[in-house]
Amino acid sequence: MIHLYRNNIIAVVVPAYNEQELIGETLQSLPPYIDLIVAVNDASQDRTGELIEEFSAKDSRIAAIHHEKNRGVGAAICSGYARALEGGADVVAVMAGDNQMEPKYLPSLLDPIIDDRADYTKGNRLYNAEYRQGMSAWRTFGNILLTYLTKIASGNWHIMDPQNGYTAASKEVLEHLDINQIYPRYGYCNSMLVWLNIHGYRALDVLIPAKYANEKSKIRYSAYIPSVSLLLLNNFLWRMREKYVLLEFHPLVLFYASGVLFLVIGMMGGLYTLYSSLFDVNILFVRGALSLVIFTIGILFFLFAMFFDMQSNQRINGR
Repeated sequence: MIHLYRNNIIAVVVPAYNEQELIGETLQSLPPYIDLIVAVNDASQDRTGELIEEFSAKDSRIAAIHHEKNRGVGAAICSGYARALEGGADVVAVMAGDNQMEPKYLPSLLDPIIDDRADYTKGNRLYNAEYRQGMSAWRTFGNILLTYLTKIASGNWHIMDPQNGYTAASKEVLEHLDINQIYPRYGYCNSMLVWLNIHGYRALDVLIPAKYANEKSKIRYSAYIPSVSLLLLNNFLWRMREKYVLLEFHPLVLFYASGVLFLVIGMMGGLYTLYSSLFDVNILFVRGALSLVIFTIGILFFLFAMFFDMQSNQRINGR
């Protein structure tokens, strides 16, 4: 095997589900310095699997994997990761099978890992309006909302655009990765960021503009946002337990817990005050003021917890 990129073996995982229109363009666009291309057909119902086999016969770098049942994009990527490690890859990137990820930006993801400035890199399309060009207003809103929820859940406060699947990971990260801890479907990107933070790996944003052409997104944000929000809540609790209780205790856990408790009590008190005011106007001010004070204390506790969390994670990312 020839090491064509800075003396490192580079592999690219290409997950694909019903991408017969674009999988060919995607595979043909991958640059010659890539040593191994792992194309994962996640039980497509069209000709995606056949086309992958056809291109594999023409290009010896392409290794085909076929899932018998649809397992989700996260599971497809993890299958690709395992095959890439078997092939001796030093750095493994992920490029979707819908030709949405521009190969010319791949070195921007690889170089920080090779230079030991990061363990995991990912694209960021939310940097400014120019980079978001072509992204619908609803999709932009969904990405921004999930960005801030993921910041809280993952502790990677410097990371934007967590839904961006254009990523690269070091061999060390992938050898340590437990695929059972990574969400198998859409939402795996968010889950991966949480896992990286728990284990102290450095994640880095790379500015890469959005690219939209003939592909159609399979994500329906009206259902996706609520489901991923619940996933992020579970991941947040997982991170608190693993990182700040089991691995090393940190008082920010108490601040988070106290913040949630006071916020809930404050909101319940406010709702009860509104209900009571319908029958006794005289108690409105006292109970309303007390509920507001309790709610404000909850916000302060929560903000202090976020501040301590940011400080703790600055050390991981060298900031």
